[in-house]
Amino acid sequence: MAATVSFTVPSPHGPRSVTLAYRRVGTGEPLLLLHGIGHHRQAWDPVVDLLAAERDVIAVDLPGFGESPALPEGLSHGLATTNAALAALCETLELDRPHVAGNSLGGLLALELGREKLVRSVTALAPAGFWSPGERRYAFGLLQAMRRAARSMPLPLVERLSRSAAGRAVLTGSIYARPARRSPEAVVAETLALANARGFTETLRAGTSVRFTDDVPGLPVTVAWGTRDRILVRRQGVRAKRIIPRARLVRLPGCGHVPMNDDPALVARVLLDGSRPTPSPAAQRT
Repeated sequence: MAATVSFTVPSPHGPRSVTLAYRRVGTGEPLLLLHGIGHHRQAWDPVVDLLAAERDVIAVDLPGFGESPALPEGLSHGLATTNAALAALCETLELDRPHVAGNSLGGLLALELGREKLVRSVTALAPAGFWSPGERRYAFGLLQAMRRAARSMPLPLVERLSRSAAGRAVLTGSIYARPARRSPEAVVAETLALANARGFTETLRAGTSVRFTDDVPGLPVTVAWGTRDRILVRRQGVRAKRIIPRARLVRLPGCGHVPMNDDPALVARVLLDGSRPTPSPAAQRT
């Protein structure tokens, strides 16, 4: 069950109210989870319980996705505004520099939060922003095709396809290497999330000129890439390592673009390793 929180974000026309939906579970140091474009916070469901045993997990629907409304008039869906909203979310929930993990768009947002020193650590799963121009055009074209397909299919057809492994591959084979592992209910829900994502078009448009080109010094960074990623090809991970030379680059064998479903145990371990509790100031002095 989602909770919601509202706060204000500055705009050229004055403060604007933003509302985000989220789920919070577990104990330990806070770990904020950010999904990719067209998805929703339930993308993390395969790993949430594994993480919650050791972390205070906050899985959020990004603005205009899942149960979070689109940003109000006067606010764009670009990186700066979205990260300002996430920073305000953390302040409102009293999260003191949480660890953050993100997938795809969420991975790029996580790295941006790390660059601004708003978090304790970053784990980015197939983050956006390390593409060549051709790779970006390919990825955006595929995402737009997925969106058109999701919007064109009537719900009874989606539900019928979800009941078989072959049908789930038709619906989610672009993002999962092992779509048969996803439950029919989850596949229906994420197909609807993609079809109904109010922030999809503006967010995709805002990403046209985006590239991540800065180092993220001073905090732990993990970049992980599935070997069967069909949207952002894994050689982009090598580029990420060149740009963030101290980052830990992790290979996720047999995983697709959204690896949480393909190998939950491996992804949970990568996230837990990447968000090891930080020593207290007293411990750091000894």
